[in-house]
Order: sequence, then structure tokens, then C-alpha cells
Amino acid sequence: MSYQREFPHRLRAGLVGIGSHAYRNILPVMNFLPVQLVAVCNRSNVELAQLTAAQYGCKSYQKPEEMYEKEHLDCVFICISPEAHPGLVIQALEAGIHVWVEKPAAMNSEQILQMIEAKKDRVALVGYKKVFMPAVTKAREVIQSEKYGNLESILAVYPMKMPQNWDEVMRQGLRTDWLNNGCHPLSVMLATGGAVESVVSVQNRVGHGADIIKFKNGAVGTFHLASGPQPIEEYHFYSSKWHLHIDDSSKVTLQRGIPFIYDRTTSFTAPGDECGAVVWEVQNCKASLDNQAAFVQGMYQEMMEFCNCVLESRKPDLGSLEFALKLTRTAEALAMSNGNEIKIL
Repeated sequence: MSYQREFPHRLRAGLVGIGSHAYRNILPVMNFLPVQLVAVCNRSNVELAQLTAAQYGCKSYQKPEEMYEKEHLDCVFICISPEAHPGLVIQALEAGIHVWVEKPAAMNSEQILQMIEAKKDRVALVGYKKVFMPAVTKAREVIQSEKYGNLESILAVYPMKMPQNWDEVMRQGLRTDWLNNGCHPLSVMLATGGAVESVVSVQNRVGHGADIIKFKNGAVGTFHLASGPQPIEEYHFYSSKWHLHIDDSSKVTLQRGIPFIYDRTTSFTAPGDECGAVVWEVQNCKASLDNQAAFVQGMYQEMMEFCNCVLESRKPDLGSLEFALKLTRTAEALAMSNGNEIKIL
């Protein structure tokens, strides 16, 4: 990992949208990316754009098209409400600029198809930070290892309600928490489980319940739409040989089991280090980068992957618009399910 000032080549970058999230998370992460922030753009608050530009020693604009025309950007980071994502992403792609855009990618899957059509040979990556978390990277490493056998089931627990008026949501283009944050656990499940075959969703009268996802590889996932006070976020991955658990993004436990005979085993601490549990956990004893939210939550990793894709002229896998399309189609099918199984094409 390098600091921005240490990279020999830096991408000329712009930022569209400088609200609270961008100021707290996106801008600070740029300290660790191979970018030079040359301009910020904010359409609704010109004074805020000017203040931010002064702080970061760059220019400010109110219109993205003017920024693209004058600054000759390599890439742009878009961090505004999802209603505006499709138009702004397509505008930047058609201007020949690589695009990172905050999640969710768009309001529906049809809009993502339009974005894919405009992409051509440009890099476009959506900020599904959860799939870039170190904890999920470790889970994918374990799942893909022949040593631990095949993934058989997934459990994701996350505070969420399913919208009860999905037809109206789609008709009016309403933004819901299902759109904004349901993508977090769904992105983890798709990144680890792979291609989806079918889904079914069952909820109670207020929208809590369970989403069942059948994967084409034979695994089955359960997304528990949990109620109750936060924090609530955990992921479980099961095979016949192991169980991996992610707790609150910051602790990973790999249960490998112990030699066990019900009426004979007398110790849970079997000899050697080839069995039992392995735990990876955030350490907060030093002011290091590994325990900061931007790194634990995957924000640095997703933005760095975008920059690397641009610099190396390669397509992203996780977080691509194609990944976003699969995720959004899965989310839409779950919202329409109402207890009926829906095949995913």
C-alpha cells in the first residue's frame, strides 16, 4: 500500500457530489490512491463546492460537462443520490472518462443496461464496498480452496424490511432502504455464492422475514431480514468440512472442527494446529490503517481496484456494471416474489 504522494503516476480525477458521505469517506480515501484530484463538482451548492475545492487545492464546477471539457480527466468519482446515477454515469462514459459510482448503481436493472451499453471500453465500477472487505476476501479465499470442500449454504443477517408496495415503488421510481442497503448483504452472497438460479421471499406483515436464494452451483443462501436494534450484521458460510463466520465486518472465525467421538472425546484442544478455530480480528491497539473504517469496510479496496483497473486497462470483476445488473435483477425478483419462486434468467 502506498500513499498518494508516493505513486509515480497519478490519474487526473474529478469528484461529482461533495455531500457528507463524500467528505467523510471518499475524499479521505484518496490520500491512499494513485490520483490527483483536479476538480470537484456540485450542482446544488456552489459555495460548498468552492469551499471544498479551496481545501483540496483544486477547481470547482457546477456542471459536470464543463468540468469534463476543461480538465481532461482520466476518471471521475460520482457520489450523489442514485436517481441521478444513470444520467451522470452515461454522460461521463460518453465523454471518454472512466467512472466509479457509489452504490446502488441505479434505480432499476433497465437503467443499468443502458449504462452497460454506454460503457464500451471504459472502466466502470460500482461501490459495493462489502464485497471488498478484508473479511469477505478471506471468506472467498476459503470458499475457493479445495482444502475445505464445496460451499453448501450461506446465511446473511442484516437489518432490513422488504417494501410491501413494490409495484408502486417501480412505477414511481421510489428510493427504498431495500435499494439503498439491501444491496450490501446481497452483494456478499452473490460474490461468494456465484450465479443465481432462483429466489423466493417470505415476510411478515411489516416486511421482515427471509429471502431464499438458490445458486446454480447447488448452494442455498438465506438472507434474514432482521428486526431489532443495530448493530446487526453477520455472515455464515458452511461446507461439510468447515464453517466460516463474519461478525460485524471486523472478526472472521474459521471453524475447522476437532477429532470428535461423542462418548470418547475428553478435550476441545486437540493436539497440533491443523484443527480447531482460526480467528482473524481487528486490532485497535495502534493508530494503523488496518483498523480504520475505510479499510475494514472495504472503501479503500473498492476504490483502489477501480484505479488499478484503469491503470492496467483491465475490466473489473467484483463491482462491475455486469455484477450490478445481476445483483439488481436478484433484488427485483425477491421484491416481486411474495412467496413464489422466481427463476433468474
